[in-house]
Amino acid sequence: MNLVLVSSVGAVGMAVFAMFVRMKAAKKPATLKKILLPPVFMSTGALMYVVPQFRLTSMEMLESIVIGMLFSILLIKTTKFEIKNNSIYLKRSRAFMFILLGLFVIRLAAKLILSSTIDFGELSGMFFLLAFSMIVPWRVAMYFSFQKLNRQLTMMNNKTF
Repeated sequence: MNLVLVSSVGAVGMAVFAMFVRMKAAKKPATLKKILLPPVFMSTGALMYVVPQFRLTSMEMLESIVIGMLFSILLIKTTKFEIKNNSIYLKRSRAFMFILLGLFVIRLAAKLILSSTIDFGELSGMFFLLAFSMIVPWRVAMYFSFQKLNRQLTMMNNKTF
């Protein structure tokens, strides 16, 4: 139970950090690098599965992936871009912060409940996979949305010359 408590406190810190990063990111133009690199960096966490304690059954993988993809729908729906000052920016959304906070609370509650029946290592592996399965579809959707606006911006700039 101590490991669950310590990891939960760490998760709270990460959630607060993510919210501040998101607010700061909305002040600067978006780039493909900023959209695509976070899942790439996060993918290194999959090395945890080298250690047998973190490995998952097929059913645990399926559950984690499906729940992560369902959660990603909320993030996709609340992430919008806009063209400002001839650049593409993330649109600020109050709903996004509430959804991010809500998803965090749901994950934290599930972690506390499941920690009594699922081994800490497996649970860690499941929640990593859930988070990765949430972030990848969200970032792919962001990529396509960004590219669509980028084409519009290019066409607008070509018309003015």
